[in-house]
Amino acid sequence: MANERGSIRQNRAPSALPDLCNLGVTLRVLLAVNGLALLALLIRNAAWSGLAARIVDLAMWVEPILISSLLAICASRKWLDRIPYRFAFLLAVAAVAAIAWFFDSLLRQTVDSTVNPWPAMLWAALVAAGVLKWLVLTQQAREPALAEARLMALTSRIRPHFLFNSLNAILGVIRAEPRRAEAALEQLAELFRALMQDPRDLVLLSDEIELSRRYLDLERLRLGDRLKVVWDIESCPPDALMPSLMLQPLLENAVYHGVEPADDPGTISIHLAHANNRIHIELINPLQPGHVHAKGNQMALANIRERLMLLYDLEASLATEVGENSYTVRITIPYRKQ
Repeated sequence: MANERGSIRQNRAPSALPDLCNLGVTLRVLLAVNGLALLALLIRNAAWSGLAARIVDLAMWVEPILISSLLAICASRKWLDRIPYRFAFLLAVAAVAAIAWFFDSLLRQTVDSTVNPWPAMLWAALVAAGVLKWLVLTQQAREPALAEARLMALTSRIRPHFLFNSLNAILGVIRAEPRRAEAALEQLAELFRALMQDPRDLVLLSDEIELSRRYLDLERLRLGDRLKVVWDIESCPPDALMPSLMLQPLLENAVYHGVEPADDPGTISIHLAHANNRIHIELINPLQPGHVHAKGNQMALANIRERLMLLYDLEASLATEVGENSYTVRITIPYRKQ
């Protein structure tokens, strides 16, 4: 069925410039521009003698322009995102050309003040336009992967056994505690409403925590006092933005692999903190002796890792640690707010 977003395989027209504040995008730009400059030097260089000196001279011209351009576009990103893409593209290219003119004039004053600065501006503008277009095409090429990752998330975030167990737990209390059963059905509906959200949308941390609490309340219907949860979230700002439904799959894994197999009560610890302009998430669940984390657990973690890469590139990380009696998942994402 057609919709506003179009087909999964359809690439939409870009609406904004690439995020040059993103570490991964910045690294790709640095490698691409320096690689092009080095390739041009090697093509023009007739002899190997003096190549090292020419590389140093080229770096003295390229690096100030490149770094200043990245900083300028990153600093004006919010303003550029408010204007149409074509105008933002032209302004970014013009800014790079102006920066090239400034540094070229500055460097050549001590050598030859009569040198025409227009070639430097033209080359800088052409390279800027080419690199920006390359980044846009790369981003468009990843759009199908984003859509397919969404389909993967829709099928793997909430396992069928969770749905059946939750419904059975609700049926078990519907006669004795009808109000509790009604509240549980509302919580289940909220979980599936959040499940249908676009994974590219960021949600408030406070909403993600509330959704996770709803999920844990559903699990308590069948596990009762065996499930204990400790929240440590005071040092984390509630207005932080994060990918939707990222905590719930982690909690589901913790319940399924850490609490459910044990006869005794198990405690799941969730720590959220804000430091160095980043949000740090740590989830610890008990690990039963001889119990191996199943393939489903690794699939869920791989799903989250892929979503983090698609949304944040190299600015996010996910790591796991298996202890003697515990399993820990650590996630770090940039601190963004509305």
